[in-house]
Amino acid sequence: MSTKPDLSDTLYRERFERDNCGFGLIAHMDGEASHGLVTTAIQSLARMTHRGAIAADGKTGDGCGLLIRKPDQFLRAVASVAGMGIGENYAVGSVFLNRDPALAQEARQVLAAELACEGLGIAGWRQVPVNPEACGEQALAMLPGIEHVFVTAPRTLTDEDFNRRLYFARRRAEKRIEPGDPEFYVTSLSCHVMVYKGLVMPDRLPQFYPDLGDPRFASSVCVYHQRFSTNTWPRWQLAQPFRYLAHNGEINTVQGNRYWAMARGHKFASPLFPEVEDILPLVSTWGSDSMSLDNMLDALLSGGMDVFRAMRLMIPPAWLHVPGMDPDLRAFYEYHGMIMEPWDGPAGIVLTDGRYAACTMDRNGLRPARWVVTRDRIITLASEIGVRDYAPEDVVASGRLMPGQMIAADTETGELLLPSDIDERLKRRQPYRRWLQRHVRRLDDMENGGFQAEALTGGDLKAQQKLFGLSYEERERILRVLAVDGQEAVGSMGDDAPMAVLSEQPRSLYDYFRQSFAQVTNPRARPS
Repeated sequence: MSTKPDLSDTLYRERFERDNCGFGLIAHMDGEASHGLVTTAIQSLARMTHRGAIAADGKTGDGCGLLIRKPDQFLRAVASVAGMGIGENYAVGSVFLNRDPALAQEARQVLAAELACEGLGIAGWRQVPVNPEACGEQALAMLPGIEHVFVTAPRTLTDEDFNRRLYFARRRAEKRIEPGDPEFYVTSLSCHVMVYKGLVMPDRLPQFYPDLGDPRFASSVCVYHQRFSTNTWPRWQLAQPFRYLAHNGEINTVQGNRYWAMARGHKFASPLFPEVEDILPLVSTWGSDSMSLDNMLDALLSGGMDVFRAMRLMIPPAWLHVPGMDPDLRAFYEYHGMIMEPWDGPAGIVLTDGRYAACTMDRNGLRPARWVVTRDRIITLASEIGVRDYAPEDVVASGRLMPGQMIAADTETGELLLPSDIDERLKRRQPYRRWLQRHVRRLDDMENGGFQAEALTGGDLKAQQKLFGLSYEERERILRVLAVDGQEAVGSMGDDAPMAVLSEQPRSLYDYFRQSFAQVTNPRARPS
C-alpha cells in the first residue's frame, strides 16, 4: 500500500526538493540526562511553529521532530515490559513501515537478515504508541507504521564498530527493500541517537508520540527542527531531523554533489569498508537536499571521520583569499578541497552523534544562529532568540555564529569548543602543510621548468581554433578579458542564443552542458 501521492502528471520533481526552516539544539554540557531537557526542547520547537507551513486542515505541517541522545532508562524499561533481553550493548532503530502488513513483515525479515550478517541480533520489535488524532487529514493519509527495533551486539564490540555494522546492514536492507516498497524508511539506527519526527505541528508532537511525555524519557542532547519545504510535497520521510543533522537553508550545489558522490563511489576505499559496493550509492537522489547532506555525513562518520573533520570537508569556510589565515589551517582546507567539492548553502546545520552537540554555518552565513550557556550548564542554540526562557543574570556565555564558523559542546568532557578551538584541533590532526609542500606540483613553480607552450600562428592557429570550436565571440569577449585583465568577463545571466541541441550551427561540446543556477531570496540579515 503506497502512502505517497501520485504526482507523475504534475510539474513536481523530487530532485528539486529544498528546505528553509527553523532549527535548534539544547544540551547539558556534562551529559546529564533529564526529562526536563526534553520538555524544554519540545517547548522551544513549538515556539518555531511560524517557521513552517500548515495545511488547510489546520494540523498537517511540513514536518518537525527531535534527534536525541538515546534515552537509556526509558528504553530499558519498555524493553523489559515487552520481555526483551537487550543486555549491556544495544542499539535502537526507528523504522517507518508500509501499512500493507505483508510488505511490512517482509521489510522486518530483510532487515533482520542483514543485521544477522553483521553478527548482530534482534531482541524484538516494539510498535511505537502514536495518537492519530494529533494528525491532520493529509498527514493521516500518508501515516506509515512506526516501530522500534532493538538490536543487540557482543559486549566486546566497540560503539564505533557497532554503528558501522548497523550502517552496513541498513544500507543493504534499503537496497533490497526500497525498489518494491518505497515507503520503507529507517529514520535512525544507532547505539547513540534516535529520532522522533512526523508531519504534525510542533505543539502536537508530544501528543502524537506519548513516549515524549513519559517522565522516564530522559536525554542529555536534543536537536530539533521545524521544516518549511520550499515548493515541495511534504512527506513523513522528509521531516527533519535526519539521522545525524537538521538543516536550515538550501544546498544549491546538491545536483553536482550527488553526481560527484556517485562518480567517485567506486574509488571510495577504507579498511573499515571491506565491501564498499554494498553501500553504494553513498547519497540518495530521491529525497531532499538535506537528506543527501545527511547521507554523506553518515557515510563519512561510518568511515572513521569525526564530526568536525567531516563537516569541514563538506561545508568549509571561505579560506582561499583570506589574508592572515594560519598557514596550517589553510593547508587543512587546501588538502581537503582536493577530496570533495563544497556543499554550498545557504546552510545552517545543527547535529549530534550522541557525544557532540554542534552547529556550523556555511561561508555565506545567511542562516543566523545564536547560542547561550547558562549557570545550570545548559547550552541552547537556535536560528532565533526567544526559544527558551532564562534569566539574564544566569547567562555565563553567549554569542552568534559568524559565516563559516562551527561551535560544539563535548558532553563527555564538559568543554565548550569555540570556532578557534575546533580550528586548532583540525590543523594539528595531520601534517597537512608538509604533505602539500612535498607532493603538490603547482603551475606557478613550473613556468621555468619546460612547460612553456609553443605559440601558434597563421593557419595553424585558426585550424586549432576551429577544431576546438572556439568562436569569435568567445575569443574576444571571454578569453581576451582573461588574458589581458586576469579576471572573468562580466555579463548578464541571459543567453539569447539557441540551445546547442537545437542550433543549426556547429557548437562546441561544452555548449551542450549548462550549470544549474539557483536564485535564492534570503531573509534580511539580522544585525548582531
